[in-house]
Order: sequence, then C-alpha cells, then structure tokens
Amino acid sequence: MKKGVSEYKMSINLGHSKSYIQSITSGRAMPSISEFLYICEYLGTTPKDFFDNELDNPALLQQAIDGLKALKDADISLILNNINRLQNE
Repeated sequence: MKKGVSEYKMSINLGHSKSYIQSITSGRAMPSISEFLYICEYLGTTPKDFFDNELDNPALLQQAIDGLKALKDADISLILNNINRLQNE
C-alpha cells in the first residue's frame, strides 16, 4: 500500500498471474524464499525490515541507509548530530 501499487499490478510486475499477490495477502498461498526476496526487492526493503512492525516506511529507511554508506565518516557524524538534535526537539 505504501508503494502505491495494487496487488494486481504488483503480481504482473513480478511476472505472475494477476491474483498472485492477493493469494499471498489473503493467506491462501505462501511465496518461496526466492519469491519473497524478489518481493522485498520490488518493495525496496530488506527481509528484516519487511517484518518490523515498528517501521512506518522501511523503503525510505533503506534509501537513507544506502545514502549514508556512500558518505565519509565526518559527514555521517554531522548527520547523526542533526538526528540527535531533531529527536530532542
């Protein structure tokens, strides 16, 4: 839902019948491990974050983590300082 795509469209985009994702979300079917990994990749999240109910937007968090990986330590420290400041407001 957060990705803004229907079960039908996601099923088709993953190369399955139009009811594939609906059968998973309704509990009638379970994806294989490899299919689950494709679903996570499609949603832009990790398997761990997929099951973390405390995360509001795991794809956004993953995008931030990926961006941080490309930064120098000094820049990461600046960002952490800003995070701490925002949490204290």
